[in-house]
Amino acid sequence: MVDVSAKAETERRAVAQGRVVFTEDSYKTVRSGGVKKGDVASIAELAGIMGAKRTSDLIPLCHPLPITGLNVRIEPDDAAHAFVVTAQVKTTGKTGVEMEALTAVMTACLTIYDMAKAIDKSMVIEDVKLIEKSGGKSGDFSREA
Repeated sequence: MVDVSAKAETERRAVAQGRVVFTEDSYKTVRSGGVKKGDVASIAELAGIMGAKRTSDLIPLCHPLPITGLNVRIEPDDAAHAFVVTAQVKTTGKTGVEMEALTAVMTACLTIYDMAKAIDKSMVIEDVKLIEKSGGKSGDFSREA
């Protein structure tokens, strides 16, 4: 692990995003609540939160962090037959929360995939990326979503 003991604690924030794309018929089924395992969006949001909290257990050499704020949002994109997953993570600490935000997005996307795989094996998880981050020595980063 990188030694961060000499670094100052600062407020840090990261936002990540990804999406799960379906066939049109499968998307309509998921969107209408026709998945046997339950409410896909609610369960995937919870899974994303749980994933972010376990990031240091999953990613080698990743520091465990006291997460002070965490939000995972799943939004439908009807035109693309997709669900867009966005995670925002906050902490006050010596290292950033980019990995926690990305892990939240991937965990939520994988949960959507798991819940819907019985109706659509051709789903694609795509475009997982860091949208923005703030705080820390390296400064702020922002990309257009």
